[in-house]
Amino acid sequence: MAKTLNRLYEVVGRNRPTAKNTNPQIFRMKIFAQNKPVAVSRFWYFLAMLNKSKSTTGEILQCEEILEHKQTQIKNYGITIRYNSRSGTHNMYREYRDVSLNGAVDQMYTEMASRHAARRPSIWILNAGVVKASQLRRESNKQYIDSRLRFRVNGRVPRPSDKSFRKVFSATRPATFY
Repeated sequence: MAKTLNRLYEVVGRNRPTAKNTNPQIFRMKIFAQNKPVAVSRFWYFLAMLNKSKSTTGEILQCEEILEHKQTQIKNYGITIRYNSRSGTHNMYREYRDVSLNGAVDQMYTEMASRHAARRPSIWILNAGVVKASQLRRESNKQYIDSRLRFRVNGRVPRPSDKSFRKVFSATRPATFY
């Protein structure tokens, strides 16, 4: 499994308590970032848009990486994004198959860079999660939901059990599938 560039962090923060506001509202965000400092920075960036808050007048209560529970099973992921292009701001919904949400987000960033020339800072992930097979929208992912679907195993070469019987050169090419 390839190492992913993105990790999912849950960042919790608020404005510092003051004499006027002794119990400020707490905000929680799930943010994809390369590391914790970038996740905290993105948290303050988005919080400044939503609320009158800055990192200088606020505090981070918690910043934790959220890990995937089952990374041995392939799942369908749906990602809703907003990105800035040269012509304006666009909303988009993408679907990917991967064993983890971080891997699906990496696929999304790679595809957006190649197909739409969208750079990482100009992409905002609005929503990301597992999509059931019955809720898939894209034909490229619907083709994999058939339960009778089988793939040929390439590269498996049958070998004789007795080593003295084994030939160095053979007149026929071995079958690499069953």
